[in-house]
Amino acid sequence: MGFFKKMGDKMAGAAPSPDEVMAQQRAMGIDTAAFGGPSNAAVADDDPIFEPVEGISLEDYARVAKAAQRQGVTDEAGMAAVAQAEGLDPDAFTRAAQEWVARMGRQMAVGQRFRATFDTA
Repeated sequence: MGFFKKMGDKMAGAAPSPDEVMAQQRAMGIDTAAFGGPSNAAVADDDPIFEPVEGISLEDYARVAKAAQRQGVTDEAGMAAVAQAEGLDPDAFTRAAQEWVARMGRQMAVGQRFRATFDTA
């Protein structure tokens, strides 16, 4: 099989998934944080980045976000109201939500865990 045939076959294949791209980047020693993006470095499940913020866990945040999406909520005040309806302190939730967004901006693993929880909520 020639070089051009191999290249054509490769180009015709499906694009790699985001997880595959991150794995390739890590294997090459590339951390996207060096380019101003969130870090794609591996993170242990017990890393402090996953610690709750003012008693609001990432799972709480994802659950409230999913409930808010179902209700068509599109603003911070609406999110706080949904959080209160879910039994959470609305002011603490607002501050925690801001911190969770900031953590997602620093570490891809936080966003991935949020998305996995959000999708199953």
